[in-house]
This record gives sequence, C-alpha cells and structure tokens, in this order.
Amino acid sequence: MNPNEIKRSDLNLVAITILLVFVMFGVLLFETKFINEGVMIGWFIFSILFSSAFKIANQWEKAVVLRMGKFIGLKGPGLFLIIPIIDRIVSYTDQRIRTTYFKAEETLTRDTVPVNVDAVVYWTVWDVEKSALEVQDYFNAVVYIAQAGLRATIGKHDLADLLQNREKISADLQLTLDEHTNPWGITCQSVGIKDIVIPAALSNAMSKQAQAERERQARVILGTAETEISEKFAKASENYINNPVALQLRGMNMLFEGLKEKGSLIIVPSSALESMNLGAVGGLAGLAASAAEKN
Repeated sequence: MNPNEIKRSDLNLVAITILLVFVMFGVLLFETKFINEGVMIGWFIFSILFSSAFKIANQWEKAVVLRMGKFIGLKGPGLFLIIPIIDRIVSYTDQRIRTTYFKAEETLTRDTVPVNVDAVVYWTVWDVEKSALEVQDYFNAVVYIAQAGLRATIGKHDLADLLQNREKISADLQLTLDEHTNPWGITCQSVGIKDIVIPAALSNAMSKQAQAERERQARVILGTAETEISEKFAKASENYINNPVALQLRGMNMLFEGLKEKGSLIIVPSSALESMNLGAVGGLAGLAASAAEKN
C-alpha cells in the first residue's frame, strides 16, 4: 500500500448496516410472498448499490472523487454520498503532518570528504486537489527530491561547516524542498539532520588533532601561570630586599608550617640557619613535638 493513498473497501459500517437492513426487509417481503424471486434478486442488487453510495472520511482526510474518470471535487470529512458505478473514490488523502526519513550515502563534501547523512523532513498536504492532479506519486516524489536536495547541499559545504552549522543547513534545505513541493500542493515545514557519519580513519585523525590542540592549550595555560608566578615572586622580593626582619619571619613561618606535618623531612641551608637563628627555633619546635607525643 502506498503511504500517500489510503485504500478502503467500498463498504463501511454505515453502508453495511444499511445493506443488512435492506436485505432483511427484502427477505421478509419474500417470505410473506409479497415479492417473487426475480424481484428479490433486483432488490438485493439495489441494496448493494444504494448502500455503496454512503462513504465516510476521517476528520484529517479528504476523499478524491472522479466521475466517469473526471475530477469533480473533494469529499469529507464525515459522511458523504456518491453515485454508485458512475463515481469512484481514488484515494483518501491524509492532511496531517507526516514524517519521512531519508539519507545521502557516500556523498562528497566541498572538500572531498565522503559522508553519510541521515535526515528527516516534516511535510503536509495543504492542497489535496493539486497533489492528486499534479503529481502521480507525491510521497515518493517528496523522498526523491529530499535526497537530491540533501546531496546538493552537502556538496556545497565543507565538512567542518556541516558539523558546526547543522541548523543553518537544515533551514536552507527546507527552503529548497518547499520551492519544489509547493506546486504539488505540499509544504515542507522543517528538516532535521539526525546524524553525520564520517570515515573511521578521518574520525581518528580528527580525534588526535583535537587531543593535540588540548595539550597545546594546557601548555600555554601552564606557561602563563609560570609567568604570573614569577611576576608575583619578583614583586615579593622587592618587599623583602630592604626588610630583613620580614624575610626572617617569613622563613620561620615556612619552617613552622613544615614541622607541623608528622614524619616530614625538611632540609634547611646552613646559611639560613645562621642568618635567621633557625637552628634554635627548629630545636625548640622539635622538642615541643617530642614532648607532645610522649604525653
């Protein structure tokens, strides 16, 4: 069954009900000898024809009606009548928004990279008469024009552009499809690119390139931090150069912070011990720590 046309039986629930009522009434007349066998057969044929005149279209559908092969109009939604034998319903067209998936395989981008692209288009039939009279199979026509448009769009963009600007490319593709399908009574409301698959070798190369770029940025950040630290040390040295007392206090503070950690080993230059009298301070700190452990 083609998705763009809904085929149905000539009889629906209303037609079946009317047919059963007429047949039962005819049987009743025949049993009461009111009509003979010939009339009964005619009555039965009339019942079938009369009941087949009743048709039903759903709320979202339009029925395309031909009379002796000529288009006479659209019927529905709801209950409507046709002339049996003379009139014929060729299809019930669904006017709801439809979703159609399509893809472009092994298509070259502008920078000659083969890609596989999966996309989806949302479209609807806004003019049933045009869709019935202008194109033979509008469902497949939409699919084919969408695939051709996607391939053309891929060929106009580089791979990086495809990966970074999906929304813009989808909007351009939607406009292209809408221009081709509007004469058919169809509008493409939106297009979405679901997935872009690139070759595995290229994917690995891009991954390595991204990793190298991250390492480069990390080294730049580390170098910038070292530069800022050296500037801070240079500024601090200016404060200590003319203030030996402050330098001595800073050294004592650093030694005290190190001695607070149990099991830590601190190597202090002898010149620092002599200039700052850190030997006595360190001994007193060590003695205090030993006393604390014994208690």
